Order: sequence, then C-alpha cells, then structure tokens
Amino acid sequence: MKLYKSKSGELNRVKVNPFKLEKDIQNIVESNLTTLFDLEFIKSELSFGSFRFDTLCFDSETNSFVIIEYKKGSSYSVIDQGYTYLSLLLNNKSDFILEYNETLGKSVKRDEIDWSQSKVIFISPNFNDYQKNSVNFKNLPFELWEITRYTDDSIGLSKISTESNVDINSTIPDVGKGGVVDKVRKEVVRYDEDYHLNKSKNRPEFVIELYRKVKERILELGDSIEVRFGKQTIGFRQNRVFTDLIIYNKGVGVVLNLKKGELKDPLNKTEDLSEKGHWGSGDYRIWLKKEDDLEYTISLVKQSYENQL
Repeated sequence: MKLYKSKSGELNRVKVNPFKLEKDIQNIVESNLTTLFDLEFIKSELSFGSFRFDTLCFDSETNSFVIIEYKKGSSYSVIDQGYTYLSLLLNNKSDFILEYNETLGKSVKRDEIDWSQSKVIFISPNFNDYQKNSVNFKNLPFELWEITRYTDDSIGLSKISTESNVDINSTIPDVGKGGVVDKVRKEVVRYDEDYHLNKSKNRPEFVIELYRKVKERILELGDSIEVRFGKQTIGFRQNRVFTDLIIYNKGVGVVLNLKKGELKDPLNKTEDLSEKGHWGSGDYRIWLKKEDDLEYTISLVKQSYENQL
C-alpha cells in the first residue's frame, strides 16, 4: 500500500520504515491490542513444551482465546503452525484458563469459554502467494494480517481476505483420528453468513431479505467496517463492535452497543437489555420485522457507530 501526505495540495510519498525484528512488531501490537483487534491481552511468550506462543489474548465478544504469532520471513507453513497451536490450546484447556484467571484476577470456568471460536492470527510485513492461497477457504480458524511501518510513524494493517466458498474440511483427507487436524476441526468452527442464514430450516425469505438490506446499510456507514460472524451474533466493528445482528424467524434483532442512557430513541422502539441476559454487547435492542422500520433502525445504529469513533 502506498501512503502519501498532503501539503498545500501536493502529495508527498511517505516511505516505508521496515521492521528489523519480529519483537518490534510484537511490541506495537501488544501495546494496542484493543485498538487494533478489540482483544484483551493476557501474556507474552507463553511456553507449552517445545512450543511458545508469542501473544495470548482473549476475545470478550466471543468468550474465546486468540493466539497471535509475528513473522518476519516467509519460510513457514501457516496451516501446519496454526493447527499445531490450536491443538495445543484444545489439549491444555485448564492451563489456559488458569493463566487467564491468575494473570487478570478473574474466575472464568471451563464451560464459560467458547472453544469453538478459538483462532490464530498471523501478523507479518508480507506473506508470499503460497501462504495467502493456503488460507483461501471459507472456514479456516486462522487470519493473516500484513503490517507496514512508515517513516512518519504511521502504521498500516490490512487483513488478507478470503473469497473462496470451499470448505477446508473437504480438501483435507481424514487424517489419523485423534491427530492434530482431526482434533481441531472437531472442536473449532468458523461461523459464516451461511451458518446464520441457514440456522433454521424454516427461515422466512422476507427475514433473509431484511437482514441483507440492514447489513448493506450498516456497511455504508463507514469505509472500513469489519463484519465478524460469531456463534450467536453477526457483529459490525470499526474501532470496536458497535452493533450486533441476530437473525430470528420473526425478524432481525439489532443490538446497539450503547450503555443505558446513551441512546436517543424518540419513537421509543427499543427495549432495555441492561438487566437481561442476551446475546450482543449493548443495552438496547430494536426488532426489525418490516422494511418500513429500516430507516429508523439505521438512525439508531448510526448513533452507536458514531459513539465509538
């Protein structure tokens, strides 16, 4: 990606300031985990036998662990390393929970963790074509992010997109039962849009159409909004998740990530979730059951979006 600075109408190229060490990348990411990935930092350099995880994090949105690995070179397989690390995580669940509880002073129990949403994030200045193609499947529990540092101290971070509809499990033979890949694919699930749309066999077509329209309108609010498919929700994130969609047969539940008292709802169409158990990260929900309510719903989502900028 080329970066320019504008001065008096003239564009001047900002040069790349290459990272000399993987540790330089790690220091930047760990110091800004909330800003970059909306993750909670747990520990650096966590060792398990002969393996070492660069950064262990926790995703409070999905209640799952995330492992981050930093790379400078390109002579490694993200598939092999990713599956190995996730297998270690799944085989040592109690150790990870103990690390989380002792480091952060919490008391999370084993059954409160959603192990199915565990994932590994690889961050590098660049990935080769082989590495990029190796993750071009719709449900791999790995993400590749390229990071660039510039001479004006700007940082660029871009995710390698996957556009394939091919299921990774259909391309990997049924390797030995109990093996690394077999263990991971039995427990870890990468939820996607199809999962949410087809969760119910009797999903009315009008609900699917409403979901697609509200999704399109939400994405129009900003240029870099990320869609995160979880087990229960479809989250929309800029700096953090600002709204969650949950598809029901009766309509689309739109959860607004605002605390009680922060939302202006002149038509009083939202319900207070602040004292209810619910999916999503906010205190308000509005039901979208017909297209006539779309504009008002988007006006509320916009409040939540602008609140997190």
